[in-house]
Amino acid sequence: MQSLIKIEWLKIKKYPAFWWMLVIVALTYPGINYMFHHVYESVINRKDMAGNVAKFLLGNPFSFPDAWHSVAYFSSFFVIVPALLIIMLVSNEYTYKTNRQNIIDGWSRSQFIHAKMIDVFIISFIVTLSFTIVAAVFGFYYSDAVRVTRWAEELQYIPLFFLQTFAQLSWAFLLAYLIKRAFIALGIFVFYSLIIENIAKTYFKFKEWNAREFFPFEISNRLLPMPNFLGKIDAASNEAYKKTLVEINWHILYTLILTSAIWWLCYAINKKRDL
Repeated sequence: MQSLIKIEWLKIKKYPAFWWMLVIVALTYPGINYMFHHVYESVINRKDMAGNVAKFLLGNPFSFPDAWHSVAYFSSFFVIVPALLIIMLVSNEYTYKTNRQNIIDGWSRSQFIHAKMIDVFIISFIVTLSFTIVAAVFGFYYSDAVRVTRWAEELQYIPLFFLQTFAQLSWAFLLAYLIKRAFIALGIFVFYSLIIENIAKTYFKFKEWNAREFFPFEISNRLLPMPNFLGKIDAASNEAYKKTLVEINWHILYTLILTSAIWWLCYAINKKRDL
């Protein structure tokens, strides 16, 4: 295992896109959350009655303990950034024939998939670490003396964010592994996750079919439900939010099953695929 990690690290550290991804994540995560915070401040700082009401009802979703949930939810919009890196790393294995060279050098077929799983894990960990730092900075900066003492509440959103990221990057790996072409794999990933699945969910909602939560990306998306911004305004919204929190445990299980199936499929295909 250590030798696999060392070899993968040698590949990654010499790959400029990896470092560009870190820079983009370092800018994107605080940037998107600052944008939403700016929208929030523009609403509550209005000098009319609506601004005062909004401030009372909304509270501050970027202070503790809500910061962990809010920042995780907004940051999850940009899984496309690390997904691009995963797709490029996998497609490069076939472009430069390094996968074949690894087998010649003594790797087993399963070790190749092990190594790629390590890549997905490492990048998921880096992305999660970036989110954690951003959430902590926002939380400590925007919390008053009372709320700052609640910083340790809702820390469960850190592992939930990691699991969601790992699950969706596993889909990116599967597409890149099957297609072997970065541009096509990325196009399918973006087109399906942003367009096809959302159209399908809307259609299912229109037909009142209760299967929307079992779409591939929706399964892991429900690990991080939308924060309850309207909970103090709408009783129905509050009840719906409580229901999504209860369902998180089920979606942890669904996500683990589906992600395990993805990697099992990769192992099965790799045993029979020509190098």
